[in-house]
Amino acid sequence: MFLIDVTRVKPLPNRNLDLTFEDGFHGIVEMDRVVKNYTGVFAPLLQDEYFKKVMVNTELGTVVWPNGADLCPDVLYSEATGIPVTTSENL
Repeated sequence: MFLIDVTRVKPLPNRNLDLTFEDGFHGIVEMDRVVKNYTGVFAPLLQDEYFKKVMVNTELGTVVWPNGADLCPDVLYSEATGIPVTTSENL
């Protein structure tokens, strides 16, 4: 686990996110690699105008959309850096 919060987000075309993390790392995350099926709470993210409503929730330390959709910051950090998420179970 990284336990590193997202501090800045900028939506990019094709459902990509330009992210900055609290350790200063900056990278791009392709949402289609993270969200395999845009169903349920993630369905509105297929609409470009809705996707652009992404913001950082500082209490959660991650990105959120107005309908409550959010993503684990560890998953985002792993995708942005290419470093696999580890837990005590895989150590």
